[in-house]
Amino acid sequence: MNHDTSACTFPALTADFLRHSDSLIDNIFADLWKQVGMKTLLERCGFHKRSGTPVNAVLYCLTMWVWLKSSSVSLFARDSLSTFCAAGKDVLYEALNREDWNWRALHLRVARKALQQVVAPGSVTAFVLDDTIKIRSGKKMPGISSHFDHTTGRHVMGQQVLTLGLSCTEGFAPIDSELFTGKTKVVDLPTPFKDGRSIAATRHRAAVNQTKPEMARAMIARAQRAGINAPYLLADAWFGTKPMIAMADDALLTPIVRMKKNTMKYRHSLHLPDKVVCTEMDVCALYQSAVRGQWEKIPGQPYQSKTVVVDLNLNDPKDEVARWIKVRLLFVRGVSTSDKAQPGKHDWCVFLTTDVNLDPQKMLELYAMRWAIEVYFKESKQHLGFLQEQARHYACYVASIHLTAIRFCFTVIARQQHGASGVAQMRQNIVGNITQIDFAARLWGCFRGLLARALDELAPMLGDKVNMVMQTMDLHVQRFFVQALQLDPHQLRQETA
Repeated sequence: MNHDTSACTFPALTADFLRHSDSLIDNIFADLWKQVGMKTLLERCGFHKRSGTPVNAVLYCLTMWVWLKSSSVSLFARDSLSTFCAAGKDVLYEALNREDWNWRALHLRVARKALQQVVAPGSVTAFVLDDTIKIRSGKKMPGISSHFDHTTGRHVMGQQVLTLGLSCTEGFAPIDSELFTGKTKVVDLPTPFKDGRSIAATRHRAAVNQTKPEMARAMIARAQRAGINAPYLLADAWFGTKPMIAMADDALLTPIVRMKKNTMKYRHSLHLPDKVVCTEMDVCALYQSAVRGQWEKIPGQPYQSKTVVVDLNLNDPKDEVARWIKVRLLFVRGVSTSDKAQPGKHDWCVFLTTDVNLDPQKMLELYAMRWAIEVYFKESKQHLGFLQEQARHYACYVASIHLTAIRFCFTVIARQQHGASGVAQMRQNIVGNITQIDFAARLWGCFRGLLARALDELAPMLGDKVNMVMQTMDLHVQRFFVQALQLDPHQLRQETA
C-alpha cells in the first residue's frame, strides 16, 4: 500500500467537512498547479535550490499567499505559512531576491498554457500594450522614480510597469512585463548586484536605459518566438507616437492606436481635377478641413465617424531620409440620445491604423478588446499582490510583477475549466477555497488539543499508548495536508510521467 496517498480516518465532524464539495482534497489551486505542470515548468526555466525546502513548495506558497487575504509575505508567513509549507519567512524572501531565476520565462510558459485554454480556433486576437504605476516612496527602494500619472494628472513617485498581453473575444492573458525607470528623482541601487551578468542586473539595466518602444519591440519578439502571434497591436493615446507606430510596422503588426490631439503633422492630399494639393497639418486642422460637418453614422453603433487617409512620416522631420507610410485616421464622436444635449465641438477623438482598408465598425470593435488589460491592472492591484512584497531588492520587484501575471493566468485557466462567469468570480472561488483549507488546518489544532485532554484522562488505563495514539494521528493528518496542499512526491512523479 502506498501510504503517501492512502486515506486516513478522521473523527466524524472532520470527515463530514472533508466530504463537502469544496473539500481540501479538491483544492482548486492545488489542482491548477498540477494541471499546468508547474514542477516541470520550474525545472525547464532553471529554478533550482541546492538544499532546504524544495523550490516547487516555495513557489507554491509564493504564488498563492495573496489569496489568503494577507497584506504581505511577512504576515502570511506569520499566520498561515505552516499550513502549506515547512519553510519560514526567510526562505520566501530569499527566493524573491534570487538574481538568477528567470521569472519572465516562467511567466511566458504559463501564459502560453492559459492562451491554449482561452483562444478558440479562428478567433480574432490582438496584442495589447499598456502601462500602470504603483505609487511607492522610500529612499532605499531601488528603481523608484518620478512618473506622470495620467489618471490623476500629476507626477508621482513610484514604479511603472509596461505590460504586453493578448486579447481575444474569449478572454485575456498577460504575456510579458517590464519595469520602466524614469529619468528624474531616480532611487539608485543601495548595493550593487552580486553578479552584474545576472538576470536581475540585466533587467535593471533595461529598465534604466531602454525606451518603451524598445521594450515593447523586445516583448513582442519574445512572444512571437514562443509561438504567440496576433495580427493587431492595440494601445491607448499615451502610446500614439511615431516610434511606437514604427515598432508595430517593423513587427509586421497592424496598430490600432488612439491618438492625442497634439502637433504631430500628417500630409493630407486633396485631389483636384488638374492637380494634387498636399498639405501638412495636425489632427485638429484635419478635423476642421476634412471632418467637421461631414459625420457619417456607424451601423449598429451609437457613434458617428469620418475616415481620412493621410501620409505620416515615421522619422523625425529633421532626418535626411523620410519614412512615409499611409495611415487611416478614424474620427469618432458619440451620438446623443437626448434632444437637450448635443455633442460639443470638442467631443471627438481620433484613432489611427496602418490598414487603410479597415472599416470604422471593425476598427472600433477591435480597439474595444484593449479594455481587457485595464481589467487585468485593476485585478492585479486590488487582489493579486501587484508589487506588494515588502523588500528592498530589485530582484524582488521583478519577481512580483511576473508572479502577479502568473496568478492571473491561473484564474483564467480555472475560469475556463470551471465555467465561471468571469475572472473575478473565479478568483473569489479560489480565495474561499484556500481560506477554507487554512482554517481547516487551524481547526485540526483545536481538535488535537481536545483529543489530547481526553487521552490524558485515559492515561491510567492506556499508559504509554497515549503518546503512540497522538503520534499516529499527527502522522496521518500531516500526510493528508501534504497530499492536498503540498503535492506529495508520488503525485509529482505521476505528473512528469
